[in-house]
Amino acid sequence: MTDHALPGREPTSVASSPIAALHLLVSMLGEAEVAAPGGSFYDRLAEAVCRLGSMRRAVVFISDDVRRRVWAVGSHNLDVGLLSDEPIQVIPLALRALERDEVIEIATALTQELPARDVARFELTDITCIPMSAGGRHYGVVLAERGTGASALTDPERDGLWTLGKVCALAASARAATRQQERARHLADRLDLARDVHERVVQRLFGVSLALGAPGDLTAAQRERCADELQAATQELRHAIQRPMARAAREVDTTLREELQRLAAEHADLHLAVRWDAGAEIPAALEPLAQTVVGEAVRNARKHARPSRIDVHVGREPGALAIAVVNDGVGPGAPAGAGVGLRLAAFEALNFGAAVDFGRTPPDRWHVRLVLPLPAAAA
Repeated sequence: MTDHALPGREPTSVASSPIAALHLLVSMLGEAEVAAPGGSFYDRLAEAVCRLGSMRRAVVFISDDVRRRVWAVGSHNLDVGLLSDEPIQVIPLALRALERDEVIEIATALTQELPARDVARFELTDITCIPMSAGGRHYGVVLAERGTGASALTDPERDGLWTLGKVCALAASARAATRQQERARHLADRLDLARDVHERVVQRLFGVSLALGAPGDLTAAQRERCADELQAATQELRHAIQRPMARAAREVDTTLREELQRLAAEHADLHLAVRWDAGAEIPAALEPLAQTVVGEAVRNARKHARPSRIDVHVGREPGALAIAVVNDGVGPGAPAGAGVGLRLAAFEALNFGAAVDFGRTPPDRWHVRLVLPLPAAAA
């Protein structure tokens, strides 16, 4: 068996290789930005390796983080569907190429490195394994074939293929990042929509339900008010559904200190008591989240408990700020879960590396706690 390996060194490719690789990288990054279908994207990678590396056919294998395996995702001059169930963990050649970060060429005794059924089915004459790795991370490999009569790779050709493998890894990384950002954007859009419906529509409907559930007949003025609230809720729902699904950073023109003062005045009967430790300052970027969580905790105490007091504590912890809201009005028969608003806030907190914790504290208290990470300079 012939096992030609490129020593671990910086590539010294032929003059045209860096330019061709650069053009490929720019092209594939552009394709990643427009979210091309997965098969099309990786088929293009396989075709580019064949075209730039003088290969007859090629298959791209990529790591699947969800299933913890590596799968054939694209090909050129080969039906990738025939290989879709073959993880490369069972191919020693691929593992060796990734571990060494080397281009490895096999010219004889292919069945010692590849499944014998595939060697026979595809009539393989040789295999070149190109690692796709960058920054210490393995993204996959490209298995390519030069075809009958091809001579062994020269050092410049092997250097060029090694460079192509790096370019493919960067392109795959960019595509993965783009898809992750797209998923995050869709989740953020859904959270925004859910928050709009909860804060506007549901709150109005909750007020109407209280009025309709009160004992006695409604007066003409009360019926008119209920009708107005239902009409407003319908309009709010229509606006929420029709608004563009493009997330913009939420902005507030108040601080948490000012919001706490407003809440204390608005809910004077709840006896809102605030303790703010010296040096505990909310970063501007985290003000919207902090105000959302505190406001939702106070609203929930009003709606679902009978507190005689609500305590708010803003304090410092190592590398973080902690905001705790505790009310003493939870009876033994109160539900153990939380409302939609707090759950939405908990999801939003994850985007900032923050955490929201809530629940009962026996015998009669309910706590909501937000932990905000501080920038390194402030920590």
